Amino acid sequence: MSLEASLERRKQPQAPGTGNGNGVVSPTPQSLSTHRLRLQPKEDHKSESYEDLQLEFSPVLFSMLERHLPPNMLNVAREVKLQYMRDILLRYAPEGERNRVQRHREYRQKIISNYQPLHRELYSMHAANFFVPSFLKAINENSEESFRRIMSEPSPGIYKFEMLQPQFCEKLLSEVESFERWVHETKFRIMRPNTMNKYGAVLDDFGLETMLDKLMDDFIRPISRVFFPEVGGATLDSHHGFVVEYGIDRDVELGFHVDDSEVTLNVCLGKQFSGGELFFRGIRCDKHVNTETQSEEIFDYLHVPGHAVLHRGRHRHGARATTSGRRVNLLLWCRSSVFRELKKYQKDFSSWCGECQREKRERQLLSIDATKQELLRREVKSPP
Repeated sequence: MSLEASLERRKQPQAPGTGNGNGVVSPTPQSLSTHRLRLQPKEDHKSESYEDLQLEFSPVLFSMLERHLPPNMLNVAREVKLQYMRDILLRYAPEGERNRVQRHREYRQKIISNYQPLHRELYSMHAANFFVPSFLKAINENSEESFRRIMSEPSPGIYKFEMLQPQFCEKLLSEVESFERWVHETKFRIMRPNTMNKYGAVLDDFGLETMLDKLMDDFIRPISRVFFPEVGGATLDSHHGFVVEYGIDRDVELGFHVDDSEVTLNVCLGKQFSGGELFFRGIRCDKHVNTETQSEEIFDYLHVPGHAVLHRGRHRHGARATTSGRRVNLLLWCRSSVFRELKKYQKDFSSWCGECQREKRERQLLSIDATKQELLRREVKSPP
């Protein structure tokens, strides 16, 4: 289905509006449904916030979709816009996906209703208590220059920087441990972060989703807009936030893989450990994910508590064995629904895939060589 088709509301007969008791008729989603969504968003429209609602989809998605509403819906009541957008999203979501979303919502609600947080201050964003001053200053200035002041790029497309205060790391670690104790005591079966990690927890599932939304929207997306525009860095609109644990009695290492994300934030929370280095081996599209690594693509990263590494999700990597102690990392897989839709119609990924770039250079060299050969042939045929 094309992007236009997926955003277009099917035409339905006009329905009457609803009265508000003062003789004023307010439009309903049905009475406005003959209007199509805009393909180009209204950039100067200030969208509503939907973060206070329990929704089937990310609240950020609704805020972004609102800018595509037809003109006569932009200023109607929030609940009318919400109903209109939910109807569109649910209409075009496959039935299996709708059922999966509903089951996951019920699963989260069961946890949140029964688990009592240890550090409630973690569940909303308190930037001054979470981040080191240098990181906050760079975000507030919001420029490529300010970001580069706090970051280093030891290998193309890999950025490392100091990010989290020690106190925040300690509190988040103790919150995760508290949640794990609750899981053990209640024998509650939880979903693990992914198919590769047997230990760790999905932070969104026990109430930290709103905090992580703010982390992505206000802190990671501005950086990604500058450094990862070609993979949707400016349009990140959903995430998967989790912690992973490594040690002798936990996961020991992590195999070579790519992430299900456009941009990945990986921050070490602690504790005392040795080993566990990340090894990076080049950025690849789906077609070239298993191709050989070039020498210039090899880079190893050593974790430091409170320090972050930011990279494309398609940057192939793995983690070496944690040989002693216990290592815990916070990961945020940031995704862009816009980029994923557009990628369906894209064939050339040479702007970011290392192997596509290499093949493109080879084609260019072959073309130049063929042109030279043709010129030499003409000179031989037509001597002066």
